[in-house]
Amino acid sequence: KIDIVMQPGATTQPGNLSGTIIGIEVQKIPVGTAQLDTQMLNVLTSDGLRSIKLMDVQKVRFANPLLEAELKRALDVLALSHDTLKKAVQLHFSGDGERRVKVGYVIESPIWKTSYRLVLDKDGKPYLQGWAIVENTTDEDWNSVKMALVSGRPISFKMDLYNPLYINRPTVEPELFASLRPPAYEGGIRDRNAVDELAAKRESQLKGDSLSKMRPPAGEKQMNGARRLSETDGLRKSDPGFEREVAKELAERMELGSVTSAATASKLGDFFQYAIDHPVSLARQKSALLPIVGKDIEGSRVSIYNPAVQAKHPLLGLKFKNTSGAHLSQGPVTVFEGSTYAGDARLLDTPPKDERIIAYAVDLATEVIVQTPNGSSKITAIKSNKGIVSITRRNREEKVYKITNKSDTDRTLLIEHPNRTNQQFKLVETPKPVEELANLFRFEKKIPAGESTEFKVTEERDQGEQIVLSNSTDDSIRFVINLSESSPALKAKLVQALATKGLWDAVQRDLRQIGLDVARITADQTRIRNNLRETPKEAEVYGDYLKKLSAQEKEMDALTDKQKKLMADEFKARKAYEDYLGNLSD
Repeated sequence: KIDIVMQPGATTQPGNLSGTIIGIEVQKIPVGTAQLDTQMLNVLTSDGLRSIKLMDVQKVRFANPLLEAELKRALDVLALSHDTLKKAVQLHFSGDGERRVKVGYVIESPIWKTSYRLVLDKDGKPYLQGWAIVENTTDEDWNSVKMALVSGRPISFKMDLYNPLYINRPTVEPELFASLRPPAYEGGIRDRNAVDELAAKRESQLKGDSLSKMRPPAGEKQMNGARRLSETDGLRKSDPGFEREVAKELAERMELGSVTSAATASKLGDFFQYAIDHPVSLARQKSALLPIVGKDIEGSRVSIYNPAVQAKHPLLGLKFKNTSGAHLSQGPVTVFEGSTYAGDARLLDTPPKDERIIAYAVDLATEVIVQTPNGSSKITAIKSNKGIVSITRRNREEKVYKITNKSDTDRTLLIEHPNRTNQQFKLVETPKPVEELANLFRFEKKIPAGESTEFKVTEERDQGEQIVLSNSTDDSIRFVINLSESSPALKAKLVQALATKGLWDAVQRDLRQIGLDVARITADQTRIRNNLRETPKEAEVYGDYLKKLSAQEKEMDALTDKQKKLMADEFKARKAYEDYLGNLSD
């Protein structure tokens, strides 16, 4: 039921009314000489059915307050459904009395990133600076936010807990009417950087931006570079003193002074936390760099040679120990030699007290030539056990690294050599590596300035082979006898084995000859029998055939008897040879 408020001066219904809406229909209303289509609202009232012009209705209100509230709630749900980034949440509290309630929520946010600067000094320790790149991708400004950056790699995933889940029931067809579906088969597996920062500082002086105190020094990459570039160009045009201040500041920054860390590092269980000491203010859709590390570290300069990376020259690098007291998250490192840019490196996650090597440039003053002489192989052991001779060969491989240091400073060269322990290779006559990794060794070699030297890596591997004498030819046995590594006792036994095998071979030769004779006589008898069938009995040759056939039968009987005897002799000779081999051990 609804209450209808009419427009003042309405013609169809001069007053307000209450009733139930039946529907809306279009009626033709005469206006002058024409008829216009007019929407009419049909309402069932206590006085009956009333039809009023829809344009005369000023307001419609539900008479039932509950229904009015349901309509408002339905409209709110429809409005929220158009915004996929917002969800309606209802909170219900039970209990008596007032209390303070704090409600929090978690939203998706980009991970923070790190960037480093490493300053190398000839006399002092390497100085490491680090910044955390934090981004506010929300639609709200951060004003004096307490921030803690956690370093770790937790397991995380996404799961739809908002939408209801339904388990679909299978549709079962009557077997009588079900038909086969065609099968489907899958196929077989067949740097304007410093100028940008100075612009930010100048802008801060003009606008009072508190965040400029936390912006990085020269040399570090800024977020939103294109936007900052346009702002810098604007400052150049609007501020005549900007160019002079840039030149002055750049001259001062070539000294690459230290930056005070704005974070306190601490261990948090299996993770590491950087607690930002001062509240952070960051506008929506903006980013900032926060200093988190600024300390001297222990390290020494090295040249790293790996022929798979650079065949001729090693790489300039630094072998350092993380003495900063903080967990260093992975990120790029910009390296400076004093006040000069030296190169870029990549740093992986480094826990405190852990050692790492980074490379940032090619060492053009050092050359390395790799030579691989022909390998050698020698027999180290020969043993016999029950007729099986085992031969152990030792293969030897060498690799020579010829190194030339053309610079005026001494070099410490780290040679990365493949680790082939899983292929049974072992190092011999080679200095112990300073580091052993799963896939390579690292050897250290000092090269004085202007001198040349070489470093040799020797590896050996034992390989075995077996000769089964019972299945081997005489040449294989003679090969073992002629080996200088074979013992005299083994040679004597193998000579006796050849003699025993010779008796067996002689019997086998006789057997093969008898077999040939039997086959010859059998073929001749077949020929004679065929001739007898075609020859008349009265012919003279018929009698000759019979005499020859009789003589061959007697010869066949003798060969058969001899064959039986030789077969028994062959069995005894073979058994004697096998028994001898079975007891042949050294």
